[in-house]
Amino acid sequence: MTPSARHNFAIALIFIAPALWSVNYLVARSAPGHIEPHALASVRWLLASALFSLGNWAELKAHRREIVKDWKHYVMLGALGMWICGAWVYIGGRTTVAVNISLIYSISPVLIVAASAIWLKERISRVQLAGVALAFAGVIHVILKGHWGSLASVDLVPGDGWILAASLSWSIYSILLRRWQSPLSASARLAVISFGGVLVMLPFTLFEAWQNPLPMLTLPGFGLAVAAAALPGYGAYLAYSVMQRELGAARVSVVLYLGPIYAALIAWAVLGEALQTHHAWGAAMILPGIYLVTRPASRPGT
Repeated sequence: MTPSARHNFAIALIFIAPALWSVNYLVARSAPGHIEPHALASVRWLLASALFSLGNWAELKAHRREIVKDWKHYVMLGALGMWICGAWVYIGGRTTVAVNISLIYSISPVLIVAASAIWLKERISRVQLAGVALAFAGVIHVILKGHWGSLASVDLVPGDGWILAASLSWSIYSILLRRWQSPLSASARLAVISFGGVLVMLPFTLFEAWQNPLPMLTLPGFGLAVAAAALPGYGAYLAYSVMQRELGAARVSVVLYLGPIYAALIAWAVLGEALQTHHAWGAAMILPGIYLVTRPASRPGT
């Protein structure tokens, strides 16, 4: 694949990955009563690790010395991206509402852009900063349904702390994924990172099973874990890793801002919920904002 083709493919993934991630919201809403948070995250990432490993056994075997040498990096990335951004979101979702989750997670791309400029030395132009601000405003407009005054009435609950931690963890994961170089391909690297996340979650999953007298995993719960492993796990994380390598952490961070638009489209197509004016206005800000962030810079300072 030529450099131009890789770049265009990465741009296309920006619009595909949010559709895969949106499945995780449905999984989180359906999980209570069928599977516990750590069990869901553990089974999800164990299956995803197996998927990432398919076709990469030879590569993983060839680089086993490097993997063992850098095991701390892989475990850290697994803890940040799979444990905290997985189980903690499921825990927080039990006591908070979708509006709070969306508002808190909308901070993450802004943090990634700032961290990319400071620690990764990625050049962020004024136009790209304007794009981030425009997309951020569009997301908040959709979340608040166009009523910005309702920000004052947002109530914080204990679950918001779990979501805030997950949002910060995703920002750190994104930066370290870019900063810590690896000889592995994107899928092989994610196989190791996912398995590292499972190792971190194992004691918490066992404690959860011991503490909960009810079955921690039902057949529908296993089905939810499979869905979470295949789409928002394997598909979305692989797409995110590929995009980062091609476009950089800052430019890819805005992929999260497409989430509310995709959620509205899914609710319209699957649940029959009507699209509202605030969705259109939000899209009118988000899509141009993403274009400004991802377009090639023409000259310094623009």
